[in-house]
Amino acid sequence: MLTRAGVRQNHARVLVFLFGRSDQTSRDIERGTLLRQPEVSIAINYLIGQGWAKVASLITENKGRPVKLYQLAVTIDTILDDIKKEKEEEYTTRVDLIENVRKLVHESGY
Repeated sequence: MLTRAGVRQNHARVLVFLFGRSDQTSRDIERGTLLRQPEVSIAINYLIGQGWAKVASLITENKGRPVKLYQLAVTIDTILDDIKKEKEEEYTTRVDLIENVRKLVHESGY
């Protein structure tokens, strides 16, 4: 349903996966969503950029790179409100564009 509302499919899959779960690694998200690592990375970066997800903590397994744990940063209601607001703004912009075209057509004498 989120994709029908205009959310990209991979973003929606990661969002739904994180809902009700905390402290998920990128690998957990890959397995749970059947997405590849680059797709998960892009989706997570988008969700973090929107303020919807955050890095909960870092864990280190002895040596090597620390593993990031992700979780939602806000409630699902906040996310849905943000999506609704974005879609309302897109709608308003398109309606304004149509009205501007109508005005130009009438001003040109057609």
